[in-house]
Amino acid sequence: MTRFTLFIVSDSVGETAGLVTKAAASQFRHDLETVSIKRFSYIEEVSQLEEIVFLAKQQQALIVFTLVKSEMREQLQLLCEELAVQCVDLLGPLIEEISHQLKQSPFEEPGLVRQLDNEYFKKIEAIEFAVRYDDGRDPKGVLEADIVLIGVSRTSKTPLSQFLANKGYKVANVPLVPEVEPPAELFSIDPQKCFGLYSSIEQLHSIRKARLETLGLKDDANYAKIARIQQEIDYCKDITARVGCDVIDVTNRAVEETANTILKTLTARKAN
Repeated sequence: MTRFTLFIVSDSVGETAGLVTKAAASQFRHDLETVSIKRFSYIEEVSQLEEIVFLAKQQQALIVFTLVKSEMREQLQLLCEELAVQCVDLLGPLIEEISHQLKQSPFEEPGLVRQLDNEYFKKIEAIEFAVRYDDGRDPKGVLEADIVLIGVSRTSKTPLSQFLANKGYKVANVPLVPEVEPPAELFSIDPQKCFGLYSSIEQLHSIRKARLETLGLKDDANYAKIARIQQEIDYCKDITARVGCDVIDVTNRAVEETANTILKTLTARKAN
């Protein structure tokens, strides 16, 4: 049985080269013992390349590499030529072609793809969090959230939560209703991560009437009455004062505008 050794060389973990190499090797190997794959991760020094090439020469190994720095790629190829070691550059030609097409120079920073993956999974986790802790379903979310939104009905708490979640923030929102005491957790968190939302009586009246009509209900229900809305707004002001959080007027404001206000406030606080 012919045995074959592959060296995977990367300036990051080497997952990309590992997957590609295994996919290629799987087209030939009928036995797991046929192909031996060794991974060399986080290679950043030329001296490390020298040792790897020398070892590859001894073991008659093929070097497959994903090095984002052009200087390191060139050095490895020169070393392989000197010792007559075969090597395959998986990333270099593609990076160079993309650079040519975009007319931009690459960052040449190892591990960026993993950072992108982490950002993606962080966003998915945040979206799931926003759904789980929407509308005060579980007070535990108030403690675990990056941002907590409170306000009366129809002040865009849910769409704002989803918008911020798409930015990677875990958001919980709690509706404020005069007949229901807010969760105790709301008064134990850092008030700087909490934001109260309120809107004008006129806008809430209009939105709530439209909501009732959409549901096939009479638009003169207590939910849409001016007196009831005023009662809820007064209650909201009382709760936000007790919490000690910032209050944002969302009247005639797009969700994006409100989100930007919140994020700018949080950024400014971190800078201080």
